[in-house]
Amino acid sequence: MISPPPTASYRLQLQPSFTLADAAAAVPYLAALGVSHLHLSPLLEATPGSTHGYDTVDHTRISEQLGGERALRALAATAARHGLRLIADIVPNHMAVPVPERLNHPLWQVLRDGPESPYAHWFDIDWAAQGGRILLPVLGDRLGAVLDQLKVDQDTLRYYDHVFPLRPGTERLPLPQLLERQHYRLAWWRLADTELNYRRFFTINDLIALRVEDHEVFHATHAVLLRLHAEGVLDGFRVDHPDGLADPRGYLNCLAKASNGAYTVVEKILTGQERLPGDWACAGTTGYDALSHIDGVLTDGPGVLRLTELYSRYTDLRGTAAEAARLGRAEMTVPHGELAAELNRLVRLAERICAEEPALADHAPLEVRTALCDLFTHYTVYRPYLSPAERTIVTPESTKQFVELLTQGHLGSSPAKEEFRTRFAQTASAVAAKGVEDTAFYRWHPLLSLNEVGCDPAHPGLDPADFHQWCEHIQRHWPLTMTALSTHDTKRSADARARLAVLAELPERWAAECAAWSELAGGLPDRNAEWLLWQTLVAAWPIDPERLVGTLLKSVREAKLLTSWTSPDPGYEATVADYARGVLASPELVERIARFVAFLEPFAQSNSLSAALLQLTMPGVPDLYQGSEKPLYTLVDPDNRAPVDFAAAEEGLGDFARRKLHLTRTALHLPRPLGEYRPLASDPHLVAYQRGPDLTIIATRLPFALAERGEQATLDLPGRWRDLLTDRQFTGTVGTIALLTRESP
Repeated sequence: MISPPPTASYRLQLQPSFTLADAAAAVPYLAALGVSHLHLSPLLEATPGSTHGYDTVDHTRISEQLGGERALRALAATAARHGLRLIADIVPNHMAVPVPERLNHPLWQVLRDGPESPYAHWFDIDWAAQGGRILLPVLGDRLGAVLDQLKVDQDTLRYYDHVFPLRPGTERLPLPQLLERQHYRLAWWRLADTELNYRRFFTINDLIALRVEDHEVFHATHAVLLRLHAEGVLDGFRVDHPDGLADPRGYLNCLAKASNGAYTVVEKILTGQERLPGDWACAGTTGYDALSHIDGVLTDGPGVLRLTELYSRYTDLRGTAAEAARLGRAEMTVPHGELAAELNRLVRLAERICAEEPALADHAPLEVRTALCDLFTHYTVYRPYLSPAERTIVTPESTKQFVELLTQGHLGSSPAKEEFRTRFAQTASAVAAKGVEDTAFYRWHPLLSLNEVGCDPAHPGLDPADFHQWCEHIQRHWPLTMTALSTHDTKRSADARARLAVLAELPERWAAECAAWSELAGGLPDRNAEWLLWQTLVAAWPIDPERLVGTLLKSVREAKLLTSWTSPDPGYEATVADYARGVLASPELVERIARFVAFLEPFAQSNSLSAALLQLTMPGVPDLYQGSEKPLYTLVDPDNRAPVDFAAAEEGLGDFARRKLHLTRTALHLPRPLGEYRPLASDPHLVAYQRGPDLTIIATRLPFALAERGEQATLDLPGRWRDLLTDRQFTGTVGTIALLTRESP
C-alpha cells in the first residue's frame, strides 16, 4: 500500500555527533512542530567520521557510525508513534575512494583485478586511457620523488595511510616493475585534472562515479534502502545529483518500479526558464527553484543594479554577473582547467566516432576541443535532456557544428555517439556547478544573497506577477515538489540572505557604510575580498573570528584569483585572515557594525517572516532545514552542517525567534492539502494569494522602501477574517504579514 505523500518534511544532517538515536530524541519536538516526515541525510556506511554521508563506502549496511540498522528501525518506530515517517537521501552517482582504500570493497576488487573484476562494470572508468590502468592521483609529489615512501607489505602497497591491493603474482617484483604491473597507476595529485580516467563527482577525486544505468549495479547499490522501504521503515527518497547520471529519466523509472512508486524528489538544479522534464517519474525537485523565486520576489531588482554600480566603483572591477559566469565556465575546460580530463575523454570519443564513420572524418582533435570549450562556456542550463523523438539527422558543415549536432543526437545513432551525448550532458552539469556556483559566485558578488544554488545574479529581483505565474505552474504540474529556503548546500541560510536583501533597498547607504568601515580598519588591498567581508559580517552577525575567517578563506580559494585550494598563497591568506580578526578586535568597528545591523533588523526580520510564510503556504511540500524554524544565520559548509540542540528551552527565546517559531508551527498545522492557489492583486509591497476560498496569505516585500514611503500597504478583502498569527480580526482592509482564515458571517 502506498502511504500518503508528505505534507511537510524536516531535514536532519546525520553524522557521528548527531546519530539516529539523537534524531529519535528529537521526534516529539518535530512532531509538535507540525511536519509529517523526517528527511534524513544519507544512511549507508560512509568514510569514517563523515559529517555529510555523501561519501558512501558500503551499500550493504546502514552506517554503524550513525547507529546501524537497529537504530534506524528504532527511529522509524518512534517516528511512527508520533505520526511521522522517514524520507532517505539516496546517493546513486558516486562512491568514495576512501583512505584506506580497502574500505570500499568493490573498488578494492577492481584495483586488484582490473577490468576482469566482477565489479569493473560498477565504476565509470575509461580503460582505453592510461594504458588500461586506473590513474590514482594520491601522491604528494611526482612518483620519482616519493618512491622511497612506497612500501610493499605482503599483498598490499602502502603510501602513508593509503593501502592498495597488489595484482596477484606481482608481490615479489622489484618496486619499479611492481608498479608497472598493477591495474592502477599511482600519480602526483596535480595530474588529476588533466589525466584522470574515471568519472568523478565534479572535481572531487575521492568520489568515483557509479554506473547505475547498469541494472545489476542499480540493484546492488539500492537493495538495502529498497528493502527498508518495502518493510515500511522508509517512506520516500531524495535523489542526490541526478544530473551526474547517464540516464536520469531511466534511473527514476527504475527506482519508481522498484519502490512501487514511492514519493521521490530529485536534487535537480533549474536555471532561468528551465523546467523539470515532465516525464520524469518523481514528485518534483528538492526546492532550489522555490528558493530562487521566493528570494527573487523579496529582492529589489533595480536596487541591485544600483548596488552593482557602487560595487564596481568600490572594488574597481568591471563586467557583469553573466560575464563572470562565462569566464568561470571557460576556465573549467581549458587544457589545464579543473575539468580538462572530462573534455579529454569527450575528444577521445569524438576521434573514435570520426574513425568509425568516414562521412564524419577529418575533424582535428584540437578543433573538437575548441568547439567543446566554446559550447560549455556559453551553455545556459545545467544539462540537456533530449528524447529520441526530438532528433533529426543533419550533415555538419564545420567542426563546431559537428560537435553541436553530436551533443543533440542529430548525427544518427551508434554506441559511441550515444556515449558522447551522455558524457557531454554529464560534463555540462559539472561545468555549471564548478564554473558558476563554485567560481563565479565567489568572484562577482555585489549582493551575496543572490549567489545561491539555482539563482541567477544576472537577473536580480522578480515581479510578484512572475512569482504567481510560477506558483500556478507548480500547482498544475508538480503539486508535491519540495520547497526549500535553507539546505546543507546553501551558501547562506535564509535569514542571512534576508538581511542581505535589505541592502539592495539602500545601496548608497550601504556603500557609504563600507567606506567608513574600511577607513576605520585601515583598508584591505583586495577590495573585492573586503566587500565580501563586510557583507559576511552583516549576514551572520554576531559572528566569532574563526567562523568568519573560515568562510572568507574558503571564498577566496574558491574564487581562484589570488589564492586557491591547489595553489594557495599563504601571505595573501594571512593578510585576509588578520584583517578580519582585526575588525572583530576593534571596539569602535564592532560597535558601528552592530549599530548598522540593528538598523537593518526590522526590515530583515520582515523579509525572513515573509519568506517563511511563502515557503510554508505556496504550492509544494515545504522542507525545513534543521534549526531554521528559529532564526538561523549560517554560512557555507561546514558552517551550516553543525548539529542542532533540540533540547534547548523555548523560554529564553527572543521576540523574533518566538514570532518565527509561532509562524512556522501555525502554518504547518493548517489542514493539508491546502486549497487551490489564486493570486490576489495587491499593493506592490505585498505578495498576496489565496489557498482555497477561506485562506489568504499576505507577505510584505521591500520593507525598507515601504517604510520610506510612509504609507501602509493594504489589501481589501470582502468579509470577515482572522489572522492566525496575531489572533486579530479584520474586516475589509488588511496590511502587513498575515495568515488569514475566513470567519463565518
